[in-house]
Amino acid sequence: MKFPRIQGADCCGEITKVGSSIDPERIGERVLVRTMQEPANVDGKLTPITLGSEINGAFAQYVSVRSSEAFTINSSLDDAELASFPCSYSTAEGLLQRAQVGGERVLITGASGGVGSAAVQLAAMRGATVFAVTTRTHADQVRHIGAAEIVDRDGDLLDQLGELRVDVVIDLVGGPHFASLLRILRPGGRYATAGAVAGAHVALDLRDLYLKDLTFYGCTFHPKSVFTDLISYVEQERIQPLVAARYDLSDIHAAQERFIEKDFIGKIAIVT
Repeated sequence: MKFPRIQGADCCGEITKVGSSIDPERIGERVLVRTMQEPANVDGKLTPITLGSEINGAFAQYVSVRSSEAFTINSSLDDAELASFPCSYSTAEGLLQRAQVGGERVLITGASGGVGSAAVQLAAMRGATVFAVTTRTHADQVRHIGAAEIVDRDGDLLDQLGELRVDVVIDLVGGPHFASLLRILRPGGRYATAGAVAGAHVALDLRDLYLKDLTFYGCTFHPKSVFTDLISYVEQERIQPLVAARYDLSDIHAAQERFIEKDFIGKIAIVT
């Protein structure tokens, strides 16, 4: 990574210009840009490419990306609504696909956040019974997007749920609840994680892992098919955008201050 770097991992917009080797017919296409992109081969070594990290991102008037990472989308949603999907929803979809979630009992931590609220919707879409870990403040909103039961994140998870209650845990926070999450899982259950905002170092009792035959998934990058699947869900209106607020690019500082407050569910949009 080199600085300065323009951030912004989510992007929806219209193609205004193409390189000399790209079909000019693409100009005018409405596209979503994939956040976790195909790695680059640099001197025989695969280097991860993430929009807004290894390459400049969407907090700008114009964004330059590889043609293969700009996906045409046909939807009546506006650009801000569509821009709420790429990063959070593809991360959530990648988690659910890796954990092979179907019509079973699924517990999701951080359920009011961007990835968490996406995971609630996508799990419910699959017919799962969703147990959403969130605050009482956000309980009604999270229930509205698909949660069957709310679990108070400030309480004891085992006291609220009991042992051997769910088939899958989608954990986006880590931290002190980790040991309880494994005890909540049924034998043969699956645990998938893509975050550690509540603490990266956790206590693991190996007996919970091997005596219950649990499977662990660490999820960051995912195949292109995850993103194309996501686009199909949007176009079929199987999932809905969660845009809590919109800010002009010139007001990005205010938008980031609002983000820090965590008083909303879903995403905050920057409009150029």
